[in-house]
Amino acid sequence: MTIIKISDDALARAGGADALASAFEKKGFEVHRTSSWGMHWLEPLVEINGIGWGPVTLSRVDEIADGGADDICVGPIAAHPFITGQTRLTFARAGKTRPLSLEDYEASGGWSGLTRARQIGAERIVEEVTASGLRGRGGAGFPTGIKWKTVLGAPGPKKYIVCNADEGDSGTFADRMAMEGDPFALIEGMAIAGEAVGADQGYIYLRSEYPDAIRKLNAALKLCADIIAPFKCEVRVGAGAYVCGEETSLLNSLEGKRGEVRAKPPLPALEGFLGRPTVVNNVLSLAAVPHILMQGGAASYAERGMGRSKGTMPIQLAGNIKHGGLYEVAFGITLGELVNDIGGGTASGRPVKAVQVGGPLGAYIHPDQFDIPFDYEAFTAADALIGHAGVTVFDDTADMGEMAHFAMEFCSAESCGKCTPCRIGAVRGQEIIERIRSGGRKRDGVEMTPQIHNAPKNEGRSAAEEIGLLTDLCETMKFGSLCALGGFTPYPVMSALRNWPEDFVGDPAAIANALDAAK
Repeated sequence: MTIIKISDDALARAGGADALASAFEKKGFEVHRTSSWGMHWLEPLVEINGIGWGPVTLSRVDEIADGGADDICVGPIAAHPFITGQTRLTFARAGKTRPLSLEDYEASGGWSGLTRARQIGAERIVEEVTASGLRGRGGAGFPTGIKWKTVLGAPGPKKYIVCNADEGDSGTFADRMAMEGDPFALIEGMAIAGEAVGADQGYIYLRSEYPDAIRKLNAALKLCADIIAPFKCEVRVGAGAYVCGEETSLLNSLEGKRGEVRAKPPLPALEGFLGRPTVVNNVLSLAAVPHILMQGGAASYAERGMGRSKGTMPIQLAGNIKHGGLYEVAFGITLGELVNDIGGGTASGRPVKAVQVGGPLGAYIHPDQFDIPFDYEAFTAADALIGHAGVTVFDDTADMGEMAHFAMEFCSAESCGKCTPCRIGAVRGQEIIERIRSGGRKRDGVEMTPQIHNAPKNEGRSAAEEIGLLTDLCETMKFGSLCALGGFTPYPVMSALRNWPEDFVGDPAAIANALDAAK
């Protein structure tokens, strides 16, 4: 019998994949619901004997069943340029296996990393993870091996593994895809972490907005409970507060407390969940571990990438982009290659104006900077950040002054309220940007009507003085905030101000002079 593969990923289901699967089953086909290939612009994607059609609607089912619908046939999926250019390690099973099939997981190398980890012992596990060069894939890029070594050496009768699955950045979906499409890989990575540091309990903290991931993980944990024993793991669901993506705020929420940032030290590695030594890693970090613990995996992982950025990064292409989806590749690829060559430019067909990398607190990068390699240190040097590797594209209709205002607005709405620079600074930042933008602005010689209503009075300050005030405020937020929410909000604000001054005031030179004076 012919087997038809259709993804049960949330994005594919939102596009009608469930109805397509039912239609093919009614025609007598055996349908396997698999993980997603990550070519989201083609979802829902139908695969028969390795050949793909997409995006598919119900009206095309009969044609595909009869071998037709050539206009939406993409040929052999594995040979598609979007796939062949990737180096898939964390997402090696994407599009190929059924998410809750233990048979599929084991046949594709599943549990071999855990088996070997139990053979070599804690210290060797930590050594191999350290040698691989794996760094946190959620934001700061902290070396995973160092974190594990700290927890391993920490005294105490009880230790924990916590997976930060609170994926809240705009333009990101890799965590969701991993949890929905390959849940056993995440669980195996957590079990290996438990072996490495002497922890027998793990928690996966994710947001309530991911119902499919919650369902998949709970089902997967029941199926593999005996395999990972004595390690135990539970899913804990949060309400979706952005600040709970910060590890100490997450731990507070996990303990049933208000999601509020803790002052460090002490570090979670020494005093984390319930005051015990705790490993806190995000989904992509933990899902990469099983490959690293395979025989020779650490060395092969470290051979990829550049500088201190080792291995691969699942990059998410989103926003106004023609070919949106997940692209896993070794560090070192340039932003221009990602956006223009792989992503195909904007979906609107208009010129790219800006790209934001790293979520709503990432810097807005101008096309003139598209030669930046995807590397933690290179981005830091450019006053930008990789974060969770979400790449959001904007065309030339975007108002970057408005986007800068949104960054401050977002920070004020999502702040936990504990520290003054974040709680108050974001509100003052909105007001300053409103005052700057309340003056006349032109685009293509046409006067733009200010969109700010009832903007606070500027108390006699000039635009240049307001810009100096905004610069000082951003410095205070960057270095005075307790966590990255307040600390990173200046990145999108100042990058928008530097690169697109015309979107703030009628005289861009005034901003350039003000910025120079504020240095």
